[in-house]
Amino acid sequence: MNYTPITSLAIFFGICILLFFVFRPKKGIYFFLKSMYHQKDKTIIEDILKYLYHNQTSNNSISTIDLTNTLNFPNTIIIESLKKMMDNELIILEHDSYKLTSNGNEYALQIIRAHRLWEKYLSEKTGFHKTEWHERAERKEHELSPTDINNLSSLLGNPKFDPHGDPIPTKKGKIVSKRGVHLSSVKENTVAKIIHIEDEPDIIYKQILAENIHLYSIVRVVENNSTRVVFHSEGEQFVLAPIVAGNITVSVLEKSDLEEDNIARLSSLKMGETAKIIGLSKESRGESRRRLLDLGFVRGATVGIDLLNPLGDPKAYLIKGTAIALRKDQAAKILINKISHGK
Repeated sequence: MNYTPITSLAIFFGICILLFFVFRPKKGIYFFLKSMYHQKDKTIIEDILKYLYHNQTSNNSISTIDLTNTLNFPNTIIIESLKKMMDNELIILEHDSYKLTSNGNEYALQIIRAHRLWEKYLSEKTGFHKTEWHERAERKEHELSPTDINNLSSLLGNPKFDPHGDPIPTKKGKIVSKRGVHLSSVKENTVAKIIHIEDEPDIIYKQILAENIHLYSIVRVVENNSTRVVFHSEGEQFVLAPIVAGNITVSVLEKSDLEEDNIARLSSLKMGETAKIIGLSKESRGESRRRLLDLGFVRGATVGIDLLNPLGDPKAYLIKGTAIALRKDQAAKILINKISHGK
């Protein structure tokens, strides 16, 4: 086929333009695909490091089979990643069990730091529901650079714990040792404070959320046996299966503060009753917390029910002469002392 000079020139320029878009530095298709491949490779390595760290702190031995059965990546890619990690001295293999090196341990802690700081950010600065925090942090942790992580920590006031009560590693890799005991092991008639709610596995975490159990609440265990754990907290009774209670960590208190016996949630207030607000639960965070304070739900304010909703939710509460409608989950984060009871 014969081409005219103009046609040949057009084809030449067309090929040049195509090559430009494919190989354009940093922005071309080739570099984009290469970056995507590198990011996926980085994600797999960081997930392996995090998994090994959590199991190593629990004294669990982890083999290749454990990793391929647990991580949601093709087996061949996991094995290739393990080889790269050994070549880069992030892990070693001892008796068919992988161990983190000091470099690997340091790297893992920075990934955990990124994850927990991002969960803290989501809880304090956004409106995302707590059921979304973990999954979003799982993705974001691989995108944050060391500078991003340090800036995020500064923005949040360098917090020591994430919204589940897990300690956040410092920039230098220091981490507070885990405290407390599982709620499932607490004896009857013991008073304790919830200091951590484990967010994995997801199915158990969602059961805890459905019960509306709050971090840092004071609990009094009234029954604990092989079939159930029963405790009172903030004027309500909770009944959990032992396996669910095992995902809640508490700090046992030496003696009960008598005032705690009178604490209730605003959601338990009935028509005709009045109460004094003693504060907001630490479950109330960020913008929603500021909004409640701006509406007058501050310590010492008197509150009652102004209007009941026939459907049950929301209710209108009367505070400082103004009727404010709140859903049950919002009212449950406002703590009160009842001062008069309806008939």
